[in-house]
Formats: sequence, structure tokens, C-alpha cells
Amino acid sequence: MRDAAINLRARPEQRDLIDQAASLLGKNRSDFMLEAACERAQAVLLDQVFFALDAEKFQQFTALLDEAPSSNEGLERLMAVKAPWDSNNP
Repeated sequence: MRDAAINLRARPEQRDLIDQAASLLGKNRSDFMLEAACERAQAVLLDQVFFALDAEKFQQFTALLDEAPSSNEGLERLMAVKAPWDSNNP
């Protein structure tokens, strides 16, 4: 059940654009906007953890991944944290 309100103001042409897109997907404005905002929020959060490596560093990285894991209390705590968009997150 949705119980938190999110209010915003838009120009009529923005509202009409959103309504047109929502209609094409068989959604109402609120559902369309909420879905689009959540998708964008997930992308922004995921961008904070993306990294790029050159070929040599990538080989080193994958070699480390292939090693047997050692006990790491901090990593275990980190892996227990749920994604902010996970609906099962209390």
C-alpha cells in the first residue's frame, strides 16, 4: 500500500508528454512516474559502485576473485546490507 506522498509541479507540456508515454504503456501518470523515478534512482546508485580496469588490472582482479575466500567480517556486514530499492527491505 502506498502511503507516502510525493508532490511536484510541472509545465503543462511536461505533464502531457508524461501522460502520453504512460498511456502507451497502459499505465497511469503516477505509476509511470514512480517507475521511471525508481529506475533512474537505481541507475544513479549503481553508478556509484561501477569501476573500470585496464586489461592487466582486470586479470589481477579476476585472479583475486578465483582465490579461495578468507574470513572478512567487514565484507560479511556489507553483503548483508539490502539494496535501497529492495521491496523486502524493512
